[in-house]
Amino acid sequence: MAERRIAYVINSTEGGGAALPVPAVTGLMREHGAKVEVFALTRRDGRAIAAMRQAGLGVHVREGGEKDHLAAFLWLRDALRAWGPDLVWTSLTRATLLGQIVGGLLGVPVVSWQHAAFLKPANEVLLRALQRRSALWIADSQCVADLTAKRLGAPPERLAVWPLFAADAEASQARPWTPGEPVRIGTLGRLHRVKGHDVLLSALARVQADGSLPPFEVAISGEGAERAALEAQAASLGLGNVRLPGFADRPREFLAGLHLYVHPSRSEGLCLAVHEAMQAGLPTLVSAVGEMPYSVVEGETGLVVPPDDPDPLAQALIRLLREPERLAVMGASARARVLDRFGPEAFARAGAEVMARLPPLRAADGATGRSRNRPATSPVASRRAT
Repeated sequence: MAERRIAYVINSTEGGGAALPVPAVTGLMREHGAKVEVFALTRRDGRAIAAMRQAGLGVHVREGGEKDHLAAFLWLRDALRAWGPDLVWTSLTRATLLGQIVGGLLGVPVVSWQHAAFLKPANEVLLRALQRRSALWIADSQCVADLTAKRLGAPPERLAVWPLFAADAEASQARPWTPGEPVRIGTLGRLHRVKGHDVLLSALARVQADGSLPPFEVAISGEGAERAALEAQAASLGLGNVRLPGFADRPREFLAGLHLYVHPSRSEGLCLAVHEAMQAGLPTLVSAVGEMPYSVVEGETGLVVPPDDPDPLAQALIRLLREPERLAVMGASARARVLDRFGPEAFARAGAEVMARLPPLRAADGATGRSRNRPATSPVASRRAT
């Protein structure tokens, strides 16, 4: 049987979200007999490369920026022509639009992820115009699948759901709060307005005014353009108990050091960070966007509040801080729920269903005429990540 060759095209090798799902997704592809290599349109911080290479992936990274679309297109065209895929698998808008065009030029079918619950208006128009160029659209959650059908017009026969989270029962676990210590609250994510960190700071100012609560401290872990604005906001509100420690190189250890996880985003898809927090045995306080309100059971595994509103967020924080001894109980329920819904078996089952729906292999590569079993020998027009 011919080996399927999948070019997995991503926007960047930025750490965080990209480092978690790509090795797991491509690992399942390889279990189903595919050869997979990753092609990144730009490097950014490059923190995801190590996890991908540790998983045995070849990673090709273009030396370029985020707005030089013509140069990115030419690089991707030449790189894929040299490597000779029979399927282009894309993730996020830029990679998808360029991958669709290159796939069409090379006569190779395209499969595309949809992750975000929010799309910029121009990107939505472009994706809708080109949606037929992807043989299959894969949503990371049911909420994103519904949005993809509505806003892109993707029909059911070309739409699938594969949740991008495989829960790990061996992940580090949070230690229960004990009387006399501060309640440690944290959140993970890039410092961007969409993540709602400014809303969290406004809520914390209201919480701090309640003198009946036990002491607490907050860590907002991540990097991004909003750092200076958030530091200034925290200082103006007198929030001396708030830290911005930067990017979490070991997110599981970061989560295991908390008692409560908060994620006040204005928009999300599946949201890996919330599910990682639940996996660590943490109760989660989330905004009602994306898949989060379906994953968090109100009052049992955490609390759900409206997005972009500091008042209900503050009220929910006060409610949880008044009974810190209950946090560990709620966290245990959160862990049990996420292991049940997103365990390795569920991840593998959803992935197998997607793999079964991929376009069938042809006898030879329509773009190059190479046999499926013979790798490309031309040099790839990129720097191989190290």
